Amino acid sequence: MEKTVVRTANAPDAIGPYSQAVKSGNVVYASGQIPLDPATGAMISGGIKEQTERVLKNLKGVLEAAGGSLNNVVKTTVYLADMAQFADMNAVYATYFTEKPPARATVQVAALPKNALVEIDAIAVL
Repeated sequence: MEKTVVRTANAPDAIGPYSQAVKSGNVVYASGQIPLDPATGAMISGGIKEQTERVLKNLKGVLEAAGGSLNNVVKTTVYLADMAQFADMNAVYATYFTEKPPARATVQVAALPKNALVEIDAIAVL
């Protein structure tokens, strides 16, 4: 099995012992992205809408570095700190996946890294 680590400056560096994504064959496994500014590594300001926007931009950067795009995503998992923010997250999410949206699970979690409101990971097929 061939395993290639994907790294880009268009998404924040990993904050632990993991890769931004791993590509195996034509499948890309993108690690969860939180709303960090890739240029500074700092958490962005704003609420769930702004954070979801940043997370999806980060995810887009990772997938492009792997040779794909958000159109290649077949599955995402959305982790929310508060399920009451689902509608606002979903409104932003819908603008990024307009045609043939991927399968998705959305769960509320007790906490996310750096007190983020949202984290999203993805699996893409190139």
